Amino acid sequence: MYIDSHCHLDFPDLSDRLPEILATMKSNQVSHALCVAVNLPDFPRVLALAEAHDNLYASVGVHPDYEDTSEPGVEQLVALSNHPKVIAIGETGLDYFRLTGDLEWQRNRFRTHIEASRLSRKPLIIHTRASAGDTLGIMRESGAGLDQGGAGGVLHCFTETLDVALAAIDMGFYISFSGILTFKSARQIQEVAKALPLERILIETDAPYLAPVPHRGKMNEPGWVKHVAEYLADLKQVPLAQVQQQTSANFFNLFNLPNPLV
Repeated sequence: MYIDSHCHLDFPDLSDRLPEILATMKSNQVSHALCVAVNLPDFPRVLALAEAHDNLYASVGVHPDYEDTSEPGVEQLVALSNHPKVIAIGETGLDYFRLTGDLEWQRNRFRTHIEASRLSRKPLIIHTRASAGDTLGIMRESGAGLDQGGAGGVLHCFTETLDVALAAIDMGFYISFSGILTFKSARQIQEVAKALPLERILIETDAPYLAPVPHRGKMNEPGWVKHVAEYLADLKQVPLAQVQQQTSANFFNLFNLPNPLV
């Protein structure tokens, strides 16, 4: 079994094809998927998907790229996360690649999500791009780590250095790899994945983006997370079954869910 730990099934390109998407998941042994929210106005669609399907879960949060949208408050995020199918806060974090200028609003939003995670005891889904130093700094300052009483979480779609990954792991976080791992140009990311313990790794698609080889250039979907797992197994020279079992166990452990494999 595989688990897609990060996708956006509420986006129109995927939601319009949902029966086909779910059928492909089943045929490719993808048992569960986490549908990740990017803003509050669209959160009801994300939650509705999770409520309608036993094998789908939801998160609640506002992506750092969404500048002109409803700003979340701590109490609001905590209240919205108080639902059995909402298993995470996010995606949140920092992105200095797409936006420039005074981004203090991004950093304040990130702090809001961390506090909501601490109060709700729901793990964080963190996006970081061209901002690793500030991301780790705010995680430490705001008490996101398990050793600081936080709920931990995952750095998703990881594209940073080994040092960044190890710093996050030291705080009790997991590292998630997307289809980027399979790209020929992703040498640094591949070396990071090779070096990290499998016990701290998740796999994801970030669908509809970043389709893995052999589907690169096409619209991504959760059923294709198996290609990330296959590449990871080859990279680490371990049996595919081991990657399946461990990354699935990691998902259930991180998000405090009963593991059907046990």
